[in-house]
Amino acid sequence: MNLTIKYAIFALIATAVNIGAQDIVIRYYIGAFDILASMIIGTGAGLIVKYILDKRYIFRFRARDAAHDGKTFVLYTVMGLATTVIFWGFEFGFDHIFETKEMRYLGGIIGLAIGYLTKYYLDKRYVFRMESV
Repeated sequence: MNLTIKYAIFALIATAVNIGAQDIVIRYYIGAFDILASMIIGTGAGLIVKYILDKRYIFRFRARDAAHDGKTFVLYTVMGLATTVIFWGFEFGFDHIFETKEMRYLGGIIGLAIGYLTKYYLDKRYVFRMESV
């Protein structure tokens, strides 16, 4: 399968995990900072799924040991901070403008799409390079 198609499918899977986790949190937690809490949980869930898929199927990366894998995951997470700002900016922006859950999620999906495209190049250059970590 073409790498671009694989990456797009994995981005869709991670997006579904992220938005799904957010929706679960919103359904069961109603209180202060509920949207922020849902976004944090969703981001974490999507991050883990995307890391596993990218590492194995996109970059075909094999860590030397658990410590190497841990360092690689930390670097992967750090590279995701900038893209998380994009994603959260869109999601919070859509929430502020449209004030509906559906539009907030649409903003999140748009932000994730932009973020994942950017993140691929960051990961290729800095995280999963041959002499990685």
